[in-house]
Amino acid sequence: MAKAIIIGLGRSGIAAARVLRRDGWEVTLTDRAINETLAALGAPLEAEGITVQLGQTLSWENQNFPDRLVVSPGVPWDLPLLSQAREKGVEVMGELELAWRYLKQYPWVGVTGTNGKTTTTSLIQAIFETAGLQAPACGNIGYAACELVLENRRFDWIVAEISSYQIEASPTVAPEIGLWTTFTPDHLERHKTLENYYGIKASLLRRSKSQIFNGDDPYLRQRAPEEYPEAYWTSVEGPATLPCPLSRAAYLQDAWVGAFGELLLPVHLFKMVGRHNQQNLLMASAAARLAGVDKKAITQTLLTFNGVPHRLEKICSIQGVEFINDSKATNYDAAEVGLASVTAPAILIAGGEAKAGEDRAWLAQIQARAAKVLLIGAAAPAFAQRLREVGYKNYEIAETMDRAVKRGLEAALALGARCVLLSPACASFDQYKSFEERGEDFRRRCLELAS
Repeated sequence: MAKAIIIGLGRSGIAAARVLRRDGWEVTLTDRAINETLAALGAPLEAEGITVQLGQTLSWENQNFPDRLVVSPGVPWDLPLLSQAREKGVEVMGELELAWRYLKQYPWVGVTGTNGKTTTTSLIQAIFETAGLQAPACGNIGYAACELVLENRRFDWIVAEISSYQIEASPTVAPEIGLWTTFTPDHLERHKTLENYYGIKASLLRRSKSQIFNGDDPYLRQRAPEEYPEAYWTSVEGPATLPCPLSRAAYLQDAWVGAFGELLLPVHLFKMVGRHNQQNLLMASAAARLAGVDKKAITQTLLTFNGVPHRLEKICSIQGVEFINDSKATNYDAAEVGLASVTAPAILIAGGEAKAGEDRAWLAQIQARAAKVLLIGAAAPAFAQRLREVGYKNYEIAETMDRAVKRGLEAALALGARCVLLSPACASFDQYKSFEERGEDFRRRCLELAS
C-alpha cells in the first residue's frame, strides 16, 4: 500500500488526508502543535483509518520515507526536511496540487497577486453563480481545494484564490484564466527577494491559457507586456494607456464600466468603495467575459455585491462613528489603500506581527488622513518609533483590541473623526491564529460597545 504523510492538521490537510485515504493510501497526518482543538479534529480521522500524530516534529531519522508528502501552505517550500524527501524520490506537493490532479478536467480561474485577490475571486464566483454556473471558490477562500474532490460532483468552473505559498507547492496547476491583481513587496521573510516573489507568481501566469493583468499596477505594467504579449489588461484610468487593443481591455470610461469594447453599467452603481475595488471589478468582469458569461449576469452581480468579510467591512455605527473592519490588510500597501478608502479624518487601529516592506506611502497616508493612531500587538513599539520619525505625534499604544476599540470611540468623538478603522498593516500571529480571528474579535468588541 502506498504511504503518504500530510503536514498540517488544518482544513486543507484534513481534506488532503481524506482524499488519499479514500483512494487506498496509508495516510499519516502530522502537526507539531498539540491542544484540545487539534485532538478533537483528529478523533474522527483516526476512526476513518488515518493516523494522527500531534506534538511531534517530523524527521526522517527513525522513519521510512513515504511515497508522497503533502504540505500545508504555511510550511516553507525550502525546508531541509522537504529537500531530503525530494532527494529520496518522494513526491512532495501542496494540497492545491493534489486537488488539481483530480480536478484538472474542469476549467480553472486562478487569481493571484499581493492584494485584491479575495475580493476579485469572490466577485468572479458571484458572477458565475448569477449566470447559473457551478463554480465554487477554493484555495485561500471558500473550500479547501481537496474538499471539492471529496464532493464528487461536476463543476462548470473552479475559481481559486492562490497565494505565492500555494503556487510554490503546485508546479503543474494550469488555469484556463490566470489573473494577477497587484504586485508589491510581501512575504519577503519567506521568499527572500522581490525577484523570487515575482518569479513564483509569474510561473502561474505562464501556465495559464489566458492572462489578465492590472494595468494600473506600476510593477506589472513595466514587466508583463513584454513577457505576455497576448494578455488582457484592466485600468480604472481608461483604455488609452493600456498595452493592448480595446478588444482585450476592461476599463472605466466616462464613469462607465467597459469590457472588451462593450459598456456594462455606470460605475457609481457598484456599492464597494475605493479605486482599488473598481480595479477588482474590472478584473472580475474581464474574467467573466473571457469565460463566456453574458453581460446581464455581470451587471446583476455588480449591482448587488457588497464585499467580503474583513476587507473594508462596515460593522456598525455608534453615535455617528462608523466602525470598519479591514483586518485582511496584512501589509503596508493594503493598509494604505484601506485608509485612503474611508472618510477622513479617521481613527486608525494598526499593529500585529510586522512584515518586511516599504512603509513610506502608508505613513504619508496616516499623516494626511488619520486623526489618531491606536497601536496594538507586537509591532506597537516599532510603529510608534516610525510615527515619531516622520513627525506624527497623535498616537497611543493601546496594546489590545478591546482597549483599542473603546479608545477609538472616545478619540473619534473628541476629535470629530467619522470612522474607526481596523487596518493593521501586519500579520495577526502575535495575538491571533489568523486575520479572520482578529477581524471577528474586532467585530465582537464593536458590537458589545454598540449595545
